[in-house]
Amino acid sequence: MLSLKSSMRTTMTSMSCSPASMSMIRSRVRVPQRAGLTTTKNFSLKSRHVSLARASASPVSAEASAPPASATSEEAESKPERRKRMLSGVQPTGDLHLGNYFGAIRNWVTFQENFDAFFCVVDLHAITVQPHDPKLLRDSTLSSAAMYLASGIDPARSNVFVQSHVRAHSELTWLLNCVTPLGWLQRMIQFKEKAVKQGEDVGVGLLDYPVLMAADILLYQADLVPVGEDQRQHLELTRDIAGRVNDKYGGKKWKKRGGRGGRVFRVPEAYIPPAGARVMSMTDGKKKMSKSDPAEGSRINLLDPPDVIANKVKRCKTDAFDGLEYGNDERPEANNLLSIYELATGLERDAVLAEVGSCRWGEFKPRLAEAVVEHLRPIQERYHDVRSDDGELERILARGAEAAAEVANATVDDCRDALGFAPGKRL
Repeated sequence: MLSLKSSMRTTMTSMSCSPASMSMIRSRVRVPQRAGLTTTKNFSLKSRHVSLARASASPVSAEASAPPASATSEEAESKPERRKRMLSGVQPTGDLHLGNYFGAIRNWVTFQENFDAFFCVVDLHAITVQPHDPKLLRDSTLSSAAMYLASGIDPARSNVFVQSHVRAHSELTWLLNCVTPLGWLQRMIQFKEKAVKQGEDVGVGLLDYPVLMAADILLYQADLVPVGEDQRQHLELTRDIAGRVNDKYGGKKWKKRGGRGGRVFRVPEAYIPPAGARVMSMTDGKKKMSKSDPAEGSRINLLDPPDVIANKVKRCKTDAFDGLEYGNDERPEANNLLSIYELATGLERDAVLAEVGSCRWGEFKPRLAEAVVEHLRPIQERYHDVRSDDGELERILARGAEAAAEVANATVDDCRDALGFAPGKRL
């Protein structure tokens, strides 16, 4: 996985943490200018191809790519190797925050350079915890999709769509439900934790959430799935389900029944970003930043205005130690806030420590707030441009769903055939 950090770094000398150096932050903050991000307001969504800051591809020499001298013309003209696929999505529940962005969405921008990418707004997952607000769900779905585009996802190169708009997600979930042992689901840590909170009101959807996630991934025969540490167990379940279907119904057994044979599902691999995979709460450095946290000050939302960001940073939890440092288990807040500063500015850790390691909290917090504000500024401007034409946004999502459905329906057809369903016209 390519790193989204800029290859350009400012050469730094050792600096004291003084107010005079605050003016340098704005010029050094890593502003995301990828995949059509712009600070101007004349962007039109009706132009599907946007000017992109493309990641440089590794050159392939003519000598390496040419077929052997003994190869036949037919071999030389063989089909190119299948481009690898990846899939990811975020629930449209509440406002997207720094954890969603640095831990997931920002990484997707680079993925679309090298993969056939499928990015969905997973609205079916958003109703697993009841009750939900139907009006809020509808608006949050469009808001989340707009934020994908604002963050740099290019619909000309990636499939951007709403999960429920592709019916194959629901159908494959049922098929996988019937081959997944109940005990596998009851072992899921997230279900245990949330079930305790909901008691007797816990819904079947919460138990079945990981099977829906498995269907999302397996539908597109994904090679790679970016996940946070808290979703790693669910991805392992996906791999187990895929293996179970392949072993029981694929291979030679499927071939003998007149089917295609071979594996039904590709078994995906996890990608966990080295930095930002878990941006932690602003009020507790040991808890993940979350949309479901009732404390609004625990997270910085991507659409928070500058004064709100500054106030949240000012009030965030810190500690009584002198100076700032990474990796001290007794200082989770220091590690989290330095990591956010690192991600927002694009600086390496050594450079971060050289710049702010000697700061007191009262000196560091304004710097952190400024870095986050400047990083989010172009994203917020682009978001408002996108939302100024919801009709075009809906057309982009419709095109994405159509392309996704073509792949997803083929997978469902294979799964139905492997499981022994009679062929016939689908209505």
